[in-house]
Amino acid sequence: MLLALDVGNTHILGGVFDGEKLILRFRYATYQLGTADQFGIFLRNILQTNGLASDKVKAVAVCSVVPSCNYTIRHAITQYFKTADLFNLQAGVKTGLNIKYKNPAEVGADRIANAIGAVRAFPNRNIIIIDAGTATTFCAIRKNKDYLGGVILAGVRLSMEALKSNTAKLMEVDIEVPSTYLGKTTREGIQRGLYFGHLGALREIVAGLKKELFTDEQVMIIGTGGFSQLFRDENIFDSILPDLVLQGLKVAYEYSLESTVKGEHLAKKSKSGK
Repeated sequence: MLLALDVGNTHILGGVFDGEKLILRFRYATYQLGTADQFGIFLRNILQTNGLASDKVKAVAVCSVVPSCNYTIRHAITQYFKTADLFNLQAGVKTGLNIKYKNPAEVGADRIANAIGAVRAFPNRNIIIIDAGTATTFCAIRKNKDYLGGVILAGVRLSMEALKSNTAKLMEVDIEVPSTYLGKTTREGIQRGLYFGHLGALREIVAGLKKELFTDEQVMIIGTGGFSQLFRDENIFDSILPDLVLQGLKVAYEYSLESTVKGEHLAKKSKSGK
């Protein structure tokens, strides 16, 4: 089995693959990470609760956008999954993508995992990925696997927290789909601003990327991330793949295995002189 962990600013999204099948999916609040022992015990417990033996985990694949968590997570895995391979998706790792960023190392590991997963799910397609999480990110990929870049803006919840934290009288609200544009209370006004403001940003940025990068070409718009479901009925997405980052991590790990096997083969061939 493969244990995949996507370490985000709000949640750690985890998944367990048995072959090609995702058999378990779970979330853990990032701010509750605690010590390596606490997180390692949590991972073992969540597996056991779902009838999975931790010693069956042969590899753990990780992508992280929270550097302060990396040591704790790495230590938890090495201590509680001693026989498992540890794979970190980071700059320099084989991905199958042609990264066209000015500085490829700046691209978040979660965005790369999303892109790998999207290319595997929809080969030979132009793709725009919208990951609606703590931040809302857009990634543009050409059908030849060129990762062109993207856009980053504050996510829905982050925007709400900014209003709450930086104003005297505005409050936290439930994030939901409003039935009208007009709000008749402060709470309703915030809800409508968050939803329709974000919706307008999604439509504008998608339209701009299509015009700028994919003129007269078909483009697949993929939604992922916790808030993508909020906009599922707005005719923005061609497909919503909630587990895209986990699927991408799995593919990236498979690439790493292929590279290792190929490298060992070349080393043996060189040593034998054949």
